[in-house]
Amino acid sequence: MVAQCPACENTEWDKEISGNMIICPHCGHRWTFIKKPLFILSGCSGIGKTTTAKELQKLTSDFVVLDSDLFYNIMPHDTEVDYYAQIEQIQRLSKDIMQCGKPIVWTMAGNLDKLSLTYHSRFFSAIHVLVLVCSEDTLRLRMTAGRKITDENWIRGSLEYNTFFKTHQQIGDTKFETRNTDGKAADEIAKTVLQWLQEH
Repeated sequence: MVAQCPACENTEWDKEISGNMIICPHCGHRWTFIKKPLFILSGCSGIGKTTTAKELQKLTSDFVVLDSDLFYNIMPHDTEVDYYAQIEQIQRLSKDIMQCGKPIVWTMAGNLDKLSLTYHSRFFSAIHVLVLVCSEDTLRLRMTAGRKITDENWIRGSLEYNTFFKTHQQIGDTKFETRNTDGKAADEIAKTVLQWLQEH
């Protein structure tokens, strides 16, 4: 919505951004928009992103909190092109929602490397990523006892992804921060996430 030119009604993904100004390359019209940071709460499958997000919604109404599985469940997810398309749609929706004056927080496990490489990334003042991590024992317990996951390949994949996050600070061009969740209840983790959001 916000990126449709109000003068010539151009809806193409070709707009230029200067500060909080959108510029239509077809007719030269300029208009302002609310430009906010985009926040991503990430971590491996089973780490507790969704649970934390639900607790975060109880703590504050200053952020719009959403789950990226919304797009995974309704869009193809077999190729890199598919995944880029998902990120584009996540950001496309986010730029419109943030016109209400609130930043957006998405829970998202993968495709972090694509966040800054999309057309729609230009509509955000910054993209911040926080990754939840924990010990191998804690993660295995959360997956098996918490989510009743028995697929050993799934568990192994999550353990490896969790280890990657604990030993790196960047994936592709995307830098991220981590917070260890060992020994913390969901509401405690949510408070930690909220503090991080407020700091940014």
